[in-house]
Amino acid sequence: MTFHIISLFPEAFKSFFSFSIIKRAQKNKLVGIKFYNPRDFTKDKYRTVDDKPYGGGPGMAIKIEPIVKAINSIKSKSNKIVLLSARGKQFNQKMARDWVKKYKNIVLVCGHYEGVDERVKKILKVEEISIGPYILSGGEAGAMVLVDAISRHIPGVLGKIESLEEKKGSYPVFTRPEVFEYKKRKYSVPKVLLSGDHKKISEWRTKYGKIL
Repeated sequence: MTFHIISLFPEAFKSFFSFSIIKRAQKNKLVGIKFYNPRDFTKDKYRTVDDKPYGGGPGMAIKIEPIVKAINSIKSKSNKIVLLSARGKQFNQKMARDWVKKYKNIVLVCGHYEGVDERVKKILKVEEISIGPYILSGGEAGAMVLVDAISRHIPGVLGKIESLEEKKGSYPVFTRPEVFEYKKRKYSVPKVLLSGDHKKISEWRTKYGKIL
């Protein structure tokens, strides 16, 4: 799968995509990440990408022309186009799984300032997505979250053990020492996890875990 990220600040992604699972996925050519700066699709000498919104209000909004041109420059077919926005549908695990099955290319448009010209959504069938019920300064953090969450579902990206745990969901984990003392109180690992009884351990994890 290839992620096409449209952002005014592509340098913000460098560190995040240069370690751990995403780094390995790129090295193994399971995931591709390409960047497109809207400023490269402007004509004026100032490379202007923002303007005052009609109707007034504080701040500036991203103009429609550079965003449309940036998206149209992506020649790949079967694109899923996403606009990261606080007003969008909240992203979840099911969406991550479904998108891996349906698409080979995902375009992530990172909003900034007071947002992106609303007409972009209608012209190019863009889906507005949020990573949570809060407002961020820009869509870059949200794009990183989507790339990470979606990539985990691409065959080969995770190891066998990690893949197994992905299907089970999320549950509490414990490691050594068996008993940890803090401020004169002892905190112990649940006995069932020390029992060696895999059936009981599985039942415990199902009970106290959360299926995603």
